[in-house]
Amino acid sequence: MAKLRGLVLVGLLGAVLFTASPALAEPVRPAAVAVTVAHGAAPVVAQSTPNPGPVLDPAQTDKANSEKTKNKLIAGLIAVVLLGIVIWGRRIRSKKAKGS
Repeated sequence: MAKLRGLVLVGLLGAVLFTASPALAEPVRPAAVAVTVAHGAAPVVAQSTPNPGPVLDPAQTDKANSEKTKNKLIAGLIAVVLLGIVIWGRRIRSKKAKGS
Protein backbone atom coordinates (compact mmCIF):
# COMPACT_ATOMS: atom_id res chain seq x y z
CA MET A 1 0.00 0.00 0.00
CA ALA A 2 2.91 2.34 0.75
CA LYS A 3 4.32 1.74 -2.74
CA LEU A 4 1.00 2.66 -4.30
CA ARG A 5 0.78 5.80 -2.16
CA GLY A 6 4.30 6.80 -3.20
CA LEU A 7 3.55 6.22 -6.88
CA VAL A 8 0.38 8.28 -6.65
CA LEU A 9 2.25 11.14 -4.97
CA VAL A 10 5.01 11.05 -7.59
CA GLY A 11 2.41 11.00 -10.36
CA LEU A 12 0.54 13.97 -8.92
CA LEU A 13 3.75 15.93 -8.44
CA GLY A 14 4.79 15.20 -12.01
CA ALA A 15 1.40 16.24 -13.34
CA VAL A 16 1.49 19.52 -11.42
CA LEU A 17 5.03 20.32 -12.51
CA PHE A 18 4.47 19.56 -16.17
CA THR A 19 1.07 21.22 -16.54
CA ALA A 20 1.92 24.49 -14.77
CA SER A 21 3.47 26.79 -17.35
CA PRO A 22 4.56 30.21 -16.11
CA ALA A 23 5.37 31.22 -19.70
CA LEU A 24 1.65 31.59 -20.42
CA ALA A 25 1.01 34.07 -17.61
CA GLU A 26 0.97 37.72 -18.65
CA PRO A 27 2.14 40.39 -16.22
CA VAL A 28 -0.35 43.04 -15.19
CA ARG A 29 0.76 46.56 -16.12
CA PRO A 30 -1.24 49.29 -14.39
CA ALA A 31 -1.71 52.52 -16.30
CA ALA A 32 -0.16 55.61 -14.78
CA VAL A 33 -2.73 58.20 -13.72
CA ALA A 34 -1.98 61.87 -13.10
CA VAL A 35 -4.40 64.44 -11.71
CA THR A 36 -4.00 68.11 -12.63
CA VAL A 37 -5.98 70.99 -11.15
CA ALA A 38 -6.28 74.44 -12.73
CA HIS A 39 -7.51 77.54 -10.85
CA GLY A 40 -11.29 77.47 -10.64
CA ALA A 41 -11.63 74.28 -12.74
CA ALA A 42 -12.56 70.74 -11.83
CA PRO A 43 -9.73 68.22 -11.49
CA VAL A 44 -8.77 66.58 -14.77
CA VAL A 45 -7.55 63.01 -14.81
CA ALA A 46 -4.92 62.38 -17.48
CA GLN A 47 -3.75 58.86 -18.26
CA SER A 48 -0.33 58.33 -19.68
CA THR A 49 0.64 55.10 -21.36
CA PRO A 50 3.77 53.36 -20.12
CA ASN A 51 6.73 53.00 -22.41
CA PRO A 52 6.33 49.99 -24.66
CA GLY A 53 8.39 46.94 -23.75
CA PRO A 54 10.59 44.89 -26.02
CA VAL A 55 9.08 43.58 -29.23
CA LEU A 56 8.94 39.79 -29.21
CA ASP A 57 8.99 37.78 -32.41
CA PRO A 58 6.18 35.16 -32.27
CA ALA A 59 8.26 32.69 -34.30
CA GLN A 60 11.10 32.82 -31.77
CA THR A 61 8.65 32.55 -28.87
CA ASP A 62 6.98 29.49 -30.38
CA LYS A 63 10.37 27.89 -31.06
CA ALA A 64 11.51 28.54 -27.48
CA ASN A 65 8.26 27.12 -26.08
CA SER A 66 8.54 23.99 -28.21
CA GLU A 67 12.16 23.45 -27.11
CA LYS A 68 11.15 23.89 -23.48
CA THR A 69 8.31 21.40 -23.89
CA LYS A 70 10.65 18.92 -25.55
CA ASN A 71 13.15 19.27 -22.69
CA LYS A 72 10.38 18.72 -20.12
CA LEU A 73 9.20 15.58 -21.90
CA ILE A 74 12.73 14.19 -22.02
CA ALA A 75 13.25 14.93 -18.32
CA GLY A 76 9.90 13.31 -17.49
CA LEU A 77 10.76 10.21 -19.51
CA ILE A 78 14.12 9.90 -17.74
CA ALA A 79 12.38 10.27 -14.36
CA VAL A 80 9.89 7.52 -15.23
CA VAL A 81 12.69 5.19 -16.38
CA LEU A 82 14.68 5.81 -13.19
CA LEU A 83 11.58 5.21 -11.06
CA GLY A 84 11.00 1.93 -12.90
CA ILE A 85 14.59 0.85 -12.25
CA VAL A 86 14.24 1.63 -8.54
CA ILE A 87 10.95 -0.29 -8.23
CA TRP A 88 12.35 -3.23 -10.19
CA GLY A 89 15.48 -3.33 -8.00
CA ARG A 90 13.48 -3.26 -4.79
CA ARG A 91 11.27 -6.07 -6.05
CA ILE A 92 14.31 -8.22 -6.85
CA ARG A 93 15.88 -7.43 -3.48
CA SER A 94 12.67 -8.35 -1.61
CA LYS A 95 12.42 -11.68 -3.50
CA LYS A 96 16.04 -12.51 -2.58
CA ALA A 97 15.34 -11.64 1.06
CA LYS A 98 12.26 -13.89 1.14
CA GLY A 99 14.17 -16.75 -0.49
CA SER A 100 17.03 -16.69 2.02
